[in-house]
Amino acid sequence: MNETHVNQFLKRRPTVVEALALAEVADTQKLFHLATELRDEGHSNLISYSRKIFIPLTKLCRDFCHYCTFAEAPEKQHRNFMTPDDVLELVKQGEASGCREALFTLGDKPELRYRVAREELASLGHKTTLSYLAEIAELVVSESKLLPHINAGTMSAEDLRKLREVSVSQGLMLESSSKRLCKKGGPHHGSQDKLPKIRLETIRLAGVEKIPFTSGILIGIGETRLERIESLLDLRKLNEQHGHLQEIIIQNFRAKAGTQMAYAQEPNLDELVWTIAVARIIFGPKINLQAPPNLSAGNLTALINAGINDWGGVSPVTPDHVNPEAPWPEILELSRATSQCVGRSGARKFLTERLAIYPDYAVKGDTWLDETLRTKVLHLIDGEGFARTDSWAPGKGILPPEIVRNPWRIQKASVNTKIEEIRANVSTDVEWSEQEIEQLLCSRGDDFEKVCIAANDLRKQTNGEVVTYAVNRNINYTNICTFRCGFCAFSKGKMSENLRGKPYDLKLEEIVRRTKEAWKRGATEVCLQGGIHPNYTGKTYLDICKEIKASVPEMHIHAFSPLEVWQGAKTLGLTVKEFLLLLRDAGLDTLPGTAAEVLDDEVRAIICPDKLSTEQWLSVMQDAHEVGFRTTATLMYGHVERPRHVARHFLRLRELQGQTCGFTEFVPLPFVHMETPLFLKGKARKGPTFRESVLVHAVARLVLHPCFTNIQTSWVKMGPEGVKACLNAGVNDLGGTLMDESITRAAGAIHGQEMPPERMVALIKSVNRIPQQRTTLYTTPVEKKFIKSYGFLGVQQDRLVQAI
Repeated sequence: MNETHVNQFLKRRPTVVEALALAEVADTQKLFHLATELRDEGHSNLISYSRKIFIPLTKLCRDFCHYCTFAEAPEKQHRNFMTPDDVLELVKQGEASGCREALFTLGDKPELRYRVAREELASLGHKTTLSYLAEIAELVVSESKLLPHINAGTMSAEDLRKLREVSVSQGLMLESSSKRLCKKGGPHHGSQDKLPKIRLETIRLAGVEKIPFTSGILIGIGETRLERIESLLDLRKLNEQHGHLQEIIIQNFRAKAGTQMAYAQEPNLDELVWTIAVARIIFGPKINLQAPPNLSAGNLTALINAGINDWGGVSPVTPDHVNPEAPWPEILELSRATSQCVGRSGARKFLTERLAIYPDYAVKGDTWLDETLRTKVLHLIDGEGFARTDSWAPGKGILPPEIVRNPWRIQKASVNTKIEEIRANVSTDVEWSEQEIEQLLCSRGDDFEKVCIAANDLRKQTNGEVVTYAVNRNINYTNICTFRCGFCAFSKGKMSENLRGKPYDLKLEEIVRRTKEAWKRGATEVCLQGGIHPNYTGKTYLDICKEIKASVPEMHIHAFSPLEVWQGAKTLGLTVKEFLLLLRDAGLDTLPGTAAEVLDDEVRAIICPDKLSTEQWLSVMQDAHEVGFRTTATLMYGHVERPRHVARHFLRLRELQGQTCGFTEFVPLPFVHMETPLFLKGKARKGPTFRESVLVHAVARLVLHPCFTNIQTSWVKMGPEGVKACLNAGVNDLGGTLMDESITRAAGAIHGQEMPPERMVALIKSVNRIPQQRTTLYTTPVEKKFIKSYGFLGVQQDRLVQAI
């Protein structure tokens, strides 16, 4: 096979014949180059791992492999099975050390060989090891935050199905599909569960049962290179049929004293990295390829450079009971070693934590998880399916974490050429692709920092050092709503469940009173929104505008979401455009671009199925712009959407803005989860992570440029420290002082009802920016309004004006 032929595998996976021919490729460096390029295509700069505890429920096994020290003979004087208390004590230690995976590894059906095993199981109330395992795994699920991964040997479909109910993933190493190794003198002779046919059938059945499954091969036990390829092809065939192999492990044999293979030669590093590279080429870019780091101490760079993207489970608590002679690396050391590697794109590798279930399977829990485990997993993952590694969430009174960049780099961040190419789109204003935006939204490590720096630089070019804010008042006139948006804890109605507060409906007189009060306090805008009250018609919205303008004619009315406009028009039998013209005549000045949520119907079908569709929302906004209204645009993220949905949202906003130029700003709104029905029913994540929250602002600045010049952050949701981070990632506006805020607080946020100008100014100055009060349309308010906005707090106005 020549070099040109090998290069074809960048575009497609090799056929069986081509894969077998890889055994004869002489240029191993070409294989490594191809493997790492494929790996980087599928996994960018990320190398993942799982923080775990190792639970050897029993070391009894009916098989005796010639290289294994895990299996032990039974002891009559000691317990041969861990008790529930033993397991829970280990689980407790694991939780204290931040572990999320409980790895159950045990011998294969020992009760079929040993009477003592049958007797001990009977004393525990079980006939089989697998039955006892199911009980213990269920105990771990119910009593801890850990997620079981189960390696329990060969099993029937029924066994696999039962364990699926109490685990998020399972595994069985194929080791080798060579029958030759099972013959007399071979390492698997006498071990009936090592027969390739039996092991492959278990792996196949796991696919049928939709179980995220781990498998792989053991090299150096007497197999040839060709037999390794044949084994990998057998696994690939099963994965092509069922898509369930979340991980392929390439494990190198380690000789152990006291075994029949104690003096067998171990495979050298060249054999290991050759096999890793060939496995990557055979399976392609997306597969998760792992090599245990504790079995290759001192050679971790070589493993990464051969094409792995995962280190497997690493335990800060328990030893590797299968390879006790090989201690786990410290996670900090693993992070350092990982960061020393640079991929084909030039990006330095970044260690990222995952769960026992891999990201692509975790985000598809409806397919790959038992319904009793879906909520638990959902609450432990971020938008890509990796592990949440801190307790921060929007609206909570928790200081945001320091976003992990690359703590090991010597000087400046590495340059990811793909990220650099994407960033270049900003200056050339070429068309963005969904994939490019998605890649930016998934940035971690050095890539994250580069994206934020690029967004901040663009903000400087576009807005300078000025940070704007408005003095306004929120008036949410009713929380009674006929719609059932799963993310909303504000609306109340007959079917409201587990929600705080009582239904209310403000009288028109109260709306006007609050408007007058806001005007006296220096506000230039009232922002009015509410639920879709069953008794409201379009006339209700028209009357609100008329009464406000009659009482406070100079107050800017920023009101009514596209959903309210749609409903108002419908009740009067008008087109949306006709109703908008009536609202304009009644005194409405601008519209908030709320109710957008995520502009993708795949997401909307889950979080707000009875709300406006994506097309309808965009249609209302287009009509509003065409009749002369300016509007804002929003995104509500961090619940069920994935990065690709956010990318589509950006592209749809950019397209409409290119047509109408009607949007004044873009406002990302992180999902505040605590009291929302969607979260309480176990259907949503715990909001975005802090990294995701900052990234959305930064990517919005880059992708929406030059169509949107103003990127706003929500201080109510992000909190003061979160605001500071966003101001260094492309944000130039902090929205309004609000005076009253009830929607986010109803969802559980604690950052208050108001951010008075004094605090706004102090916050902006804390990051060395220039505060500037603005109107809704980004003009400068008249001086008397500016002074009044401060005078409310009783501070001497002349001193404040001078200080500002």
